[in-house]
Amino acid sequence: MEHSSMSMAQAGSGQLDPLSSVGRPGEPGAACTPARALAELHAGNHRFVSGTPRHPNQDADHRAAVADGQHPFAVIVGCSDSRLAAEIIFDRGLGDLFVVRTAGHTVGPEVLGSVEYAVTVLGTPLVVVLGHDSCGAVQAAKAAAGTGSEPAGNLRAVVDAVVPSLHRAAERGVEGIDEIVDIHIACTVEAMLDRSPVLAAEVDAGRCAVVGMSYRLSAGGVRTVAAVPAAMAADATPARAAA
Repeated sequence: MEHSSMSMAQAGSGQLDPLSSVGRPGEPGAACTPARALAELHAGNHRFVSGTPRHPNQDADHRAAVADGQHPFAVIVGCSDSRLAAEIIFDRGLGDLFVVRTAGHTVGPEVLGSVEYAVTVLGTPLVVVLGHDSCGAVQAAKAAAGTGSEPAGNLRAVVDAVVPSLHRAAERGVEGIDEIVDIHIACTVEAMLDRSPVLAAEVDAGRCAVVGMSYRLSAGGVRTVAAVPAAMAADATPARAAA
């Protein structure tokens, strides 16, 4: 895919330096790079996993501060699974994350429009596709494909959106659900960039990055399975995020 060609050259430009931003992510007027935003997410997830959450930006003063405007530092396009609450997983608060959720993190025009709004109007520098192990949408699509049955109602739209990922998994000889989920996350990243010239242009310009993450329901941790530009694939360590 064309967008994958961006890599270490852009990382060296300062646009992807997590320490080069001014101000705190989520604060009005804060200039946040894609890598700084990713580092903040990893830092928050580390706190969540270790049982030491700070619950930032959840107090009354911050509620009042963001009432007149929002400056989210990351867009989370996540699965609707009730165990995948982004603000909890990443230990963030009001105004930090712009969250769009659908079953199986499937993307249609409304989802892409929401992402484009966050990236172009709100200036959000990072888009994360957040999937998880044992995904019910992937399991449903796999079962439907295996039996040839037609899902009832609008569930068919969800299943149909996952089928291309099943085909890619089959081409690679991948059969395990969690491995298929990783492929589906990567396919969603590609689909977003292919279907949204607006988002692709922001990534090409270095103002935004798109990262696919997989969440483990039991352990609580996230890991990166896809990234554009490629330099973002190296997981940011919590120590690099500001305290």
